[in-house]
Amino acid sequence: MRTLEWEDNKLKLIDQTKLPDELTYVYCSTYQEVIDAIKTMVVRGAPAIGVSAAFGMALAQIAGEDMEKVAVEMKNARPTAVNLMWAVDRVMKADNMLNEAMAMAGEDINTNLAIGEYGAELIDDGDTVLTHCNAGALACVDYGTALGVFRSAFNQGKDIQVICDETRPRGQGASLSVWEMQQEGIPVKLIPDVASGYLMSIGKIDKVVIGADRVAYDGIANKIGSFMVALAAKRFDIPFYIAAPFSTFDKEISIFDTVIEERDPNEVIYYGGARICPEGTEVINPAFDIVPKDLITGIITEKGVIDLNNLEKDFKDLF
Repeated sequence: MRTLEWEDNKLKLIDQTKLPDELTYVYCSTYQEVIDAIKTMVVRGAPAIGVSAAFGMALAQIAGEDMEKVAVEMKNARPTAVNLMWAVDRVMKADNMLNEAMAMAGEDINTNLAIGEYGAELIDDGDTVLTHCNAGALACVDYGTALGVFRSAFNQGKDIQVICDETRPRGQGASLSVWEMQQEGIPVKLIPDVASGYLMSIGKIDKVVIGADRVAYDGIANKIGSFMVALAAKRFDIPFYIAAPFSTFDKEISIFDTVIEERDPNEVIYYGGARICPEGTEVINPAFDIVPKDLITGIITEKGVIDLNNLEKDFKDLF
């Protein structure tokens, strides 16, 4: 199942805001509609955002837009996901942006399959694995990064149990990751965000694999709550892996210079459509946090597993 594809000269997207109850689609015929889909999280996940942006740029080129202006608008859709900037810069160098976007979509699938194969080598038969947020097919064009690792391990016949935390405030772990695992018959259980440390403390989690929206030489940025999961894993000596393609790597900055997106307070004030706090409550709602490299066991990429703490060559030489 493709999260996004080009159909009838439009970008077709699964509307992830309607899952798990409805599998519906949004069709974007202008670049502005692609930007809106990214901002409202109809499409989300670093790789999917990047490829969607590439198709949005193609729509703008077809319409004869001022591409320099469009590139700035597209990059500002969500500031943290480095794939967005990477994708816009890449298609801006192409004569035919639609052909380039199509190539990027195909590359994304092959990249995720490779990540899945390398990651599956780290998963043992009988493992219970925890993930945070959604780094599955829905976060990519298809297959996924962190959930792709679980798919590959499961398809190899390994007996695994997946634990998804709910991932407040938008609940991507509950609504998206659990749904993906159920679609393929992979054993899965849902837990509250606040339960992961307890489960680790009583030996119920063997490994953690999550995705990333940015990877730098000194750590990663990912969905808010990732840092707390990493701290708990470190405390109980549980391997903590990141699954991410090289398109998510940022070789220019320290991870601590990442711009952290602040989202709508209503995402916290309301849960399931109901207000859960007093009227007028002030809210802090960062969308991402930082996991420093000393908490990370390894980065699973399409070219193998990288240990940021023991790089044998300079970080920039990886590319």
